[in-house]
Amino acid sequence: MKIVIFGLTISSSWGNGHATLWRGLCRALARRGHRVVFFEKDVPYYAANRDLLELPGCDLILYEDWDGIRLQAETEFKNADVAMLTSYCPDGIAAGDLLLTIARGTRVFYDLDTPVTFSRLDAGEPISYIGPHGLGDFDLVLSYTGGQALGKLQAELGARRVAPLYGHVDPDVHRPVSSINHYVSDLSYLGTYAADRQEALQRLFIDPAGFRQNQRFLIGGAQYPDTFPWQPNIHFVRHLPPPEHPAFYSSSRLTLNITRQAMAGMGWCPSGRLFEAAACGVPILSDCWEGLDSFFEPGREILIARDTEDVVTALDLTDVELNRIARAGRERVLGEHTAAHRAKQLEILLEGSSSLARSTGGPTAIMEA
Repeated sequence: MKIVIFGLTISSSWGNGHATLWRGLCRALARRGHRVVFFEKDVPYYAANRDLLELPGCDLILYEDWDGIRLQAETEFKNADVAMLTSYCPDGIAAGDLLLTIARGTRVFYDLDTPVTFSRLDAGEPISYIGPHGLGDFDLVLSYTGGQALGKLQAELGARRVAPLYGHVDPDVHRPVSSINHYVSDLSYLGTYAADRQEALQRLFIDPAGFRQNQRFLIGGAQYPDTFPWQPNIHFVRHLPPPEHPAFYSSSRLTLNITRQAMAGMGWCPSGRLFEAAACGVPILSDCWEGLDSFFEPGREILIARDTEDVVTALDLTDVELNRIARAGRERVLGEHTAAHRAKQLEILLEGSSSLARSTGGPTAIMEA
């Protein structure tokens, strides 16, 4: 298939979770014989932190403005087997209007930010990537989030056929490697700063550091403010590109996952970082949300932390216990949550959303979370 995508970014992993996911999925699709054309607006903050320009099987088209790219987009949409628009696409409404008018293949919307979409919808705030008619004209609506989000996409945005397409990991990129001294830590946390994660970060990372001042804590990420409450044993590594993630994780005795509030509140929204960390062979300590136990078995493949005491208890586990959890988590991810698994799932979903379904009005179906 030829798959044409208007998305947020694939060229820069700075401050977003989209790029790493797309890279893994595009590689997996290319291995299965498909070709991807990815349109990305060339915005300054991604241009200044660009860490990919070429990807086998994927044509990356960077453009400055919609008027300058419209004719090329029209040509690509007409010749596409699959035409896809994603959440947070800077020209989402214009690209969506063109896609729905021109595309002859299967028309897809992929919301990689479903909880944020509904938090904005509930607050009456504008959604820059969904037009006033909602999602009813797309043949298939994919959601990074399962569970209740699938029904809400139908009931509130008019989606006809919906299905989850969860995060994943590319095990060729994220795998165990030798540790590096400046990444060595007793507890690490990798994530862009977000105000709505700060309370959990305080409770599950900063406060435990105060109780374990002889241990080393490490944060990696972008956009941390000067007012962040650093402590002597909390160290910092500024934005890490994906090639550095395996060394970061592999140098950690234990790593922490914290979910954005909107994602945790909706549930069934596993961060791609969960799968990346597990694939690197590090034991994971995570906050808890509905559906987590469908991706990892708590206590065997992942550890759960609800408060500071849970974190301190996890830090006191033996290396034997932590290694057991790390091995089980890695096995689960490699068996169910790789980019190759998601590429196969996407093929199946696209086969069920053909132009024939569109011409007959399409089935109203919710795939199981």
